[in-house]
Amino acid sequence: QVQLVESGGGLVQPGGSLRLSCSTSRRIFSNNAMGWYRRAPGKERELVASITSGGSTNYADSVKGRFTISRDNNKNTVYLQMNSLKPEDTAVYYCKAPRFDSRGYYSGDYWGQGTQVTVSS
Repeated sequence: QVQLVESGGGLVQPGGSLRLSCSTSRRIFSNNAMGWYRRAPGKERELVASITSGGSTNYADSVKGRFTISRDNNKNTVYLQMNSLKPEDTAVYYCKAPRFDSRGYYSGDYWGQGTQVTVSS
C-alpha cells in the first residue's frame, strides 16, 4: 500500500523551476517531520530538505537559496519548490516520513515511490 504519493517531476531546462508535492494520510503527516531526498545516477541517496511539524527547515548546502520546502497541514502535503535548477539537480526525488509503532516508538520510515527530475537543455 502506497503511503506517500509524490508528483511534479519532469524535464526542465537549466534555470527553470519545478514544484514537487508529496501527499499522505493525516496519521502519517500530523506532528511529524517530513523530508525530501534525492538519488542521482551513480550516487547515494542524499537529504535535500526537511521540515518539522512546527515549520523549521533544513537544507543541503547545494540547494540553499534555490529550493524551498513547505507544508500544508490541512492537505497533509509537503512541497519542494525548486528554482534555478541545474543539471546536477537531476535525480529521482523521494519523500520520507517517520514511522512509529503502536507504543509510539520510531520503527523506520515511509518512502514514496520517487519522481524523476531531469534538468537538461
